[in-house]
This record gives sequence, C-alpha cells and structure tokens, in this order.
Amino acid sequence: MVYALIMAGGVGSRFWPSSRKTKPKQFLNLIGDQSLLQQTVSRISPVIPEERIFVITNASYSDLVKSQVPEIPEGNIIGEPIGRNTAPCVAFTSKMIYEKDPEATLVVLPSDHYVNDAETYRKVIQAGIDKAAEGDSLLTIGIKPFRPETGYGYIQIVEEAAEKTDSLSIHKVKTFAEKPDLQTAARFLESGDFLWNSGMFIWRVDTILSEFSKHLPDIYAGCRNVKTGSPEEIKQFYENSLSISIDYGVMEKSDSVFVIPADFGWSDVGSWMSVYELRDKDHNGNVIEANQTALHESHNCYIQSENDRIVSIVGLQGIAVIDTNDALLVCRLDASQQVKQVYESLKNGKSNFQ
Repeated sequence: MVYALIMAGGVGSRFWPSSRKTKPKQFLNLIGDQSLLQQTVSRISPVIPEERIFVITNASYSDLVKSQVPEIPEGNIIGEPIGRNTAPCVAFTSKMIYEKDPEATLVVLPSDHYVNDAETYRKVIQAGIDKAAEGDSLLTIGIKPFRPETGYGYIQIVEEAAEKTDSLSIHKVKTFAEKPDLQTAARFLESGDFLWNSGMFIWRVDTILSEFSKHLPDIYAGCRNVKTGSPEEIKQFYENSLSISIDYGVMEKSDSVFVIPADFGWSDVGSWMSVYELRDKDHNGNVIEANQTALHESHNCYIQSENDRIVSIVGLQGIAVIDTNDALLVCRLDASQQVKQVYESLKNGKSNFQ
C-alpha cells in the first residue's frame, strides 16, 4: 500500500510577524481559505486516503495539527520532542510503517508549499509511486525552472530519459547543487538540464531504510531500537540522532536517485515576496488584505493587516507592510528573505514577539 508523510515541524521565521513560535507558517492561511497544511492534505488525499497519511510535527504543535486536519487519525500525528531536521523523521516513520507493511511505498511531502494545478501534481505523484514500487529507486520531484532563482537548490539530470510514461519522463539524477549565486543560477537555467529541488520524495520503505543503513548507520540503528514507540524511546532516538537533512544525508550520496521533471504551479512559499507573486493584484499591482487602507502613488506593494487601523503608504514601490495586533513589519519585498534575521534577533533576545 501507499502511505504519505507530511513534514510539518518548521518555524516559518521568514513570515514574522504573522508566523509565530506558537503558530508558524504551515498553519497560516497565506494563500486561500485553508492553511498550507490543510491544502497539502486536501491535495494528496485523492491519491492516499487519510488513514494512511502521517503528519510529523513538533510536539508542541500536535494539538494544532489535530484541530486543523481532524480527518487524520490521532495516532498518525507524531510529535517530535526535538527538531533534528528531516532525516531522523523520515527514518523513524519509515521504520514504523515497515513494521506494518514491509513492501509499502512512502510519499514524503513538505507541509508548507503551494501547488496551483493539483490534478497534474497528482499525476506526477502517481508516476513516482509506480516507479518507486518497483524497488531499489529513490524518486524526487524536480520543478522546471522559469527564472534564475537563487533561493532554491537544484537537481541536474541525465538528459536522456530513463523511462517515459504518458507525458512524463523519469531521469537519473546526475548531481545535486546548493543554492547558487545569480550568475550560476542563470547558467543552470540556460543549460536546460537543471531543475528546482522541490523537497518531495517517493520510495519504498525497505529501500530507504537500506539507504539509511549505508549512509546514516547511526540513525538507522537508532530507529531500530525504538521497539514500542513509547515517548521515552522516541525522545531517546531524537536526542541521539544527528541533525541532518534527508537531502544531505541520503539523496546526495545514493546512486539510485531518479527525478520526474514537473510543472504544476509550484512554490515553496519562502517569503512575503512569494505570497505577493501568488496573489491577485489590483490595477496598481498592489495586493491588499486589510480592512482600511489609503494608498497614494504606491505600486507593487503587499499590505496585510489583522486589525482595523488605517494603513496608509505614499509614494512607495515594492514594499511589504505586515501589521498584526502586536507587531509591525515594513520591508522591501525583494529583501523579505531577510526577515529571518529579524526573527533570529528577537529569538536571541528572548523576546515574547518571536
């Protein structure tokens, strides 16, 4: 059978002040009437039923997950006692599913991404499931780039397709590349054989556990020591686990990685600029989500307010104004990735506003 693991433990620091320690990005309605987590569950549930969808999150968010996606069985919501990046949570969940279904296929998804074309998305996911079910392959989804993006990692493909199915092709991965500078990103785009790394993965649980045994043997041994799944065992596993991503720990080291190039209107929603780009705009290019505004000669701005204060801007372009009940952010949209530094500064100062 096919299972899904939705990773929902991030802090969403680039979306301060809307994203807070108590309610980070994946739980916010940034685009549409559902949170990003709810959208992720809704998008995958036609392929994988809710009883086989697992959500792994920070233990402090477990109740929030339950309230937002009550259709997910409570036993499928896993609270991590400590954040250790993505490799430990993939190993732990894979081992848990393996004990129930040794031939299971697992789809691993971030909880905080946006997809515009859900039908094409599901078609791509199904193609990956079919390929992964054959065994001995790790599948990832690569997004066809349309600009020289410096905020994403890249995947270089072997241009000749290993397999073709309908309108999709499956390629062997040649190499993974870190987030590049602008010049390198432009070269990647021009080459035509690089894709954006979406952070979505598909594999059989026995295959990924075998790869863990080769490349991250300590994490593999640690998850095998979790016998009963008690809170004490889980805490010990996480405390003893290396903090490392599945990309660095396994995918970049394996020689059995394949990628499906895809185009389904994907965004990792990585900053306020991303939200601005995805939202409908008025005739001045502004996105306004506020009860009361007064704008004069201002263009291509994003205004969001949670209260009834009048937000007024004059003669500005490309500015984000995020007004919550207890904090105000004003920044250039093209610098909104740097909001993370504001969050870290508040965190280091032990502020109550993080």
